[in-house]
Amino acid sequence: MKEPVEKRGTRWTEEIEIAAGDLVATVKKLVVEGNIRSLIIKNTEGQSLLEIPLTAGVVIGGTLVLLAPVLAALGALAALLGKVKIVIVRERDD
Repeated sequence: MKEPVEKRGTRWTEEIEIAAGDLVATVKKLVVEGNIRSLIIKNTEGQSLLEIPLTAGVVIGGTLVLLAPVLAALGALAALLGKVKIVIVRERDD
């Protein structure tokens, strides 16, 4: 389920709810897209569990090697939860 949350200038956010088992794959896919500024992982009650800032260098480099520790933490987090929400902060390509 995708819901636009807020638009501001060239950045906007959207929120998706996924099964926790799909968390790592979804984050990898979002990072490869390239227009993501940060990801915020929340539980179903809306409490922030983890915020992942993404710089242009990481996204442009296309490497997930720098995110390996974060992905490992996401895997551990996914093992404890049933569903999670991901708040995606994007930057518009003008």
